[in-house]
Amino acid sequence: MSEALIFEKSRSGRRAFAQAPQEPAASKITNRFARANVPLLPEVSELQVVRHFTRLSQQNFSIDTHFYPLGSCTMKYNPRACNALALLPGLMNRHPLGPVSHGQGFMACMFELQEMLKGVTGMQEVSLTPMAGAQGELAGVAMIRAYHLARGDDHRIEIIVPDAAHGTNPATATMCGCVVRELPTGADGDIDVEALRNAVGPNTAGIMLTNPSTLGVFERNIMDVAKIVHDAGGLLYYDGANLNAILGKVRPGDMGFDVIHMNLHKTFSTPHGGGGPGSGAVGVGERLLPFMPIPVVSAKETEGATQYVWLTKKDLPQSIGQLSGFMGNSGVLLRAYVYMRMVGRDGMRRIAEYATLNANYLQVRLQAAGFELAYPKRRASHEFIITMKSQAKTLNVSAMDIAKALLDKGYHAPTTYFPLLVPECLLIEPTETESKQTLDGFIDAMIAIASESEADGERQKGAPYNMPVRRLDDVKAARQLDLAWQPPVGN
Repeated sequence: MSEALIFEKSRSGRRAFAQAPQEPAASKITNRFARANVPLLPEVSELQVVRHFTRLSQQNFSIDTHFYPLGSCTMKYNPRACNALALLPGLMNRHPLGPVSHGQGFMACMFELQEMLKGVTGMQEVSLTPMAGAQGELAGVAMIRAYHLARGDDHRIEIIVPDAAHGTNPATATMCGCVVRELPTGADGDIDVEALRNAVGPNTAGIMLTNPSTLGVFERNIMDVAKIVHDAGGLLYYDGANLNAILGKVRPGDMGFDVIHMNLHKTFSTPHGGGGPGSGAVGVGERLLPFMPIPVVSAKETEGATQYVWLTKKDLPQSIGQLSGFMGNSGVLLRAYVYMRMVGRDGMRRIAEYATLNANYLQVRLQAAGFELAYPKRRASHEFIITMKSQAKTLNVSAMDIAKALLDKGYHAPTTYFPLLVPECLLIEPTETESKQTLDGFIDAMIAIASESEADGERQKGAPYNMPVRRLDDVKAARQLDLAWQPPVGN
């Protein structure tokens, strides 16, 4: 019997009353809307339901159960206090279409969140409406495009993107009607400044990059990059995926960036993974203030009291518009608000300090154990890259083989094969929430896998061996995905 399918446990006549849908009063549903057939649901007992889904949860890797060093994803622990406070009845029961006067508490939280994010990033204003990092990117480039169009610079449609950028960067630029120009990275991990000087021109709309970059190093020439782009008439967009590395230490606004999106569901400890929900709040500098996505929370003093109101198209007539049904994922935003209030200004600095400390500790220990660093002369930021190209060549053991073997050791794999310009790479990000004991255990696992690979590299190609599901055919799973269950013939 399959452990994954609750339908296969179904037997006619069994009931689970705690999970059963409530029968609606017949008078409330007309025949027009009533079902013609009984819905196909499993008939199981309450105990079967509890055991089934508990077992399924135990078969999954999660941040609550395992070390999750996914580079560029910041898979850190989510404090339960953030979740509990975001579920307070006064916040949960607020209807988004209710009058402003009935939502002042919620709006006060959102206004304070905007203010805190402004302080962390060095930007002039913040809009919370984008519902994911990719949508925050879309908002950022759309604002850059609107800025140039408002000035009559219709020809400025070129967006410069480093070759190490997240794949969403060029996709976003293209969706906004721009042309992408790829910028090479130097052997030291920094942007090729001379190539940038040659790339900018009268058609330059801006540049998209993150700092630290996806190569795990801090862009040391960022002030030169900002000057070159600004002198050419372009703007700078900051991909906030790696913001966790610099909290309280340096601000994108001080680096010269004009717009930034922030992954609140990564940096500020709200639910992450599994398809959402997310939040890609955007911060803007002075040039882009008129083009912010709406609505935005504003505070007004009325008769000695603060009243919070929504800024709409009437207040921002040049706005790029509304990106979500109301003003973003309020549950995620509330969790981020609680998290920032909980850790405070000093806590922000400690987050960056321990995130970089943990990454550099791992990097040094793995290098000492014989693993090859992609950029051995650079310190790690909050993440770093090791390359398995030597093992792939001499032992026929790939980065993917190492990643699958880690599952058998009780560790989720780091990000594999990204960024693409580093062959056979593993992008490792430990975050600040992991202990030294956990990091040491991961190092021991990596050393053991390296030893096993040298002894029998062919065996690693079958890993994992101890998981509920063995290695899948990724191509077949993507192209022939089958999630439908049909009852056996005769049932």
